[in-house]
This record gives sequence, structure tokens and C-alpha cells, in this order.
Amino acid sequence: MVAIIDYDAGNLKSVEKALHKLGEDAVITRERNIIQNADKVILPGVGSFGVAMEQLKRYELDQVIQEIVAADKPFLGICLGLQLLFEGSEESGGVAGLGLLSGNICRIPDSEGLKIPHIGWNCLTLQNEGRLFQGISDQAYVYFVHSYYLHADNAQIVKAVTEYGVQIHVSIEQGNVFACQFHPEKSSTVGLQILKNFIQLTGGA
Repeated sequence: MVAIIDYDAGNLKSVEKALHKLGEDAVITRERNIIQNADKVILPGVGSFGVAMEQLKRYELDQVIQEIVAADKPFLGICLGLQLLFEGSEESGGVAGLGLLSGNICRIPDSEGLKIPHIGWNCLTLQNEGRLFQGISDQAYVYFVHSYYLHADNAQIVKAVTEYGVQIHVSIEQGNVFACQFHPEKSSTVGLQILKNFIQLTGGA
């Protein structure tokens, strides 16, 4: 069973629907026991970094996430869920993130001809043999909706990048922690394969 963490963020139902399409038992929940007993845990989300951290703390889900990661259970952050894994974001100065990974969440720089937020399909350049990308071709297209992007401190954890005015680290893996800036649940067959690869993981590092 996959637990989808409910912290009043958007986009939870589309993740649940994609998992059900794959035949996976999935539940949207903020109950500590259900999350802890799940086989896998997903933190999706769209919205503001600061508001999201406030909600995670309100429901004490920040503590649950720390416990899940420490227990070596496969954990996947999606979109805002990726950004929350890091120390903070330019979007919400002074608001501490979960601090599970090291890197900077920055606003996509203004560039002529590029709209912000970045909404649409971009291709992935794969690197460092990401487990989420088994069976995925290099330069496959996935769907994005975001105004802020990750630059990870450790290049080895970066498994995919894309270009949108700047190079964006769009997928990371470190031990049992996985994350995608793009939306696999909205990325057609490529995204479903990525979710399937996550479901089939057997452990962390």
C-alpha cells in the first residue's frame, strides 16, 4: 500500500488516480499509523513553500516524514514535495524546509521568450543511473508546473536535468529518498512507468 500524505495541498487526487491505474492500493491520509505502516510514501503538492511547511507542522507530518526516511522506507516527493525536502526556498525566506537534503531552491530566472511559471512539457536528460528511470529513454518528455527549481549541492544525487532558462535538477535519489520536480502522474506513459518503478522498489540504498 502507498500512503499519499495529506497536508491540504493540491494535486493529491491525481496521484492517487495514477496509482490506482497501475493497480496499486493507495490512500490519501494524514494518519501517522497508516503512513508508518505503508509500504511506500509519497509527498505530492503544488502551492507555496511557506504555507506547505506550516501545514506539515500543523499536522505534525514533518516529524512523520523524518521517521519514514530514517526507517529506510521508499519515499517520493513530487513537485513542491521535492522542494520541501531541502533546507529552504527563495519563495519563502526564513522558512526552514525539512532539511533532508542539501541544495538551493531558487526562482526560475526571467528570460526572453520564457514564461513563468513554467507550465508544459520538457525533455529529461538522464544521468547517474536513476532507479526511477529504468525503462525510460533519455530525452523522454514529462510535464512541469513550477516557478522555482532545485540546484542540489551533491551532483551525484541528481538523476535527471532539463533546461528552462537555466539547468534544473529535476529528479534526485539519495538512499530511500526519491523526488521529481515534474509531475509523473500527469506525464502519460512515461510518468506511469516512473511511478511503477517507484512502486517496485524493495528498499533504500
